[in-house]
Amino acid sequence: MSDAVQHLDFNGLPAIRITAPNGAQATILQHGAQVVSWIPAGGEERLFLSERARFEPGVPVRGGIPICFPQFGSRGPLPKHGFVRTVSWDIESARAGSDFATATLVLNDDDVSRAIWPHAFRAELTVLISGQRMDVELGVSNPGDEPLRFTCALHSYLATREVEEARVEGLRGLRYLDAVRGTEHKESGTELMIEAETDRIYFEAAKPIMLAEPRRALGISGENLPDVVVWNPWEHLSATLPDMTPLGFRRMLCIEHGAIGRPVELAPGAEWWGRQSLVVL
Repeated sequence: MSDAVQHLDFNGLPAIRITAPNGAQATILQHGAQVVSWIPAGGEERLFLSERARFEPGVPVRGGIPICFPQFGSRGPLPKHGFVRTVSWDIESARAGSDFATATLVLNDDDVSRAIWPHAFRAELTVLISGQRMDVELGVSNPGDEPLRFTCALHSYLATREVEEARVEGLRGLRYLDAVRGTEHKESGTELMIEAETDRIYFEAAKPIMLAEPRRALGISGENLPDVVVWNPWEHLSATLPDMTPLGFRRMLCIEHGAIGRPVELAPGAEWWGRQSLVVL
């Protein structure tokens, strides 16, 4: 196996690391097909991974990019954020080209999944890195004879140097649900500052978003994932999470694209995909 594709043990769990010719690299666990590291070419780590994250079968990993499917959050009868983030996926392919590297992991329904969600499905998670950019794409196909209906999100924990100095731009005018207060609003500000527990779902966010910090910025955009979640647990909620350090909330901000407000509906034999792109600016 070339240096571009490495199979490794990551804190006790099997993982794959892909490296582009320009040095950009990403590490993906088979556990949940979860991206746990992204280092752009010549840059620094841009994903947050909690120092207290648990790396155990059946347990969510706090950080990186967990996949929420087939349910976002608690918006339905399934376990919170669904079940695919805590099961092992298969590596289907991995390779590097002249200026990129990519890997695809797959998950099919089985007896365990059908006991939770009685549907046939095939999910694919494809990661592509090139220079200063990473694309993460979730694909879902319906091989069964009944319609599929699901919500989903790419739950991206973005690394911040100091979250209180970060600002999120590109949300003005959007309708959002403030899940902390249980109320709906329209975003009136040109930038969102994180100064307390924040848990918002912005609906129909068609334009790119920017996470701006002193001396660096990250562009975030989505395709076929119309909604955007902005989440930070802040001090008090963070203290109740056993897999977060007391000050971990200061080093992260979740900005994730998803299909949440309107569930995706897949007819038998149909396919769907949604993509989130991160670009160092």
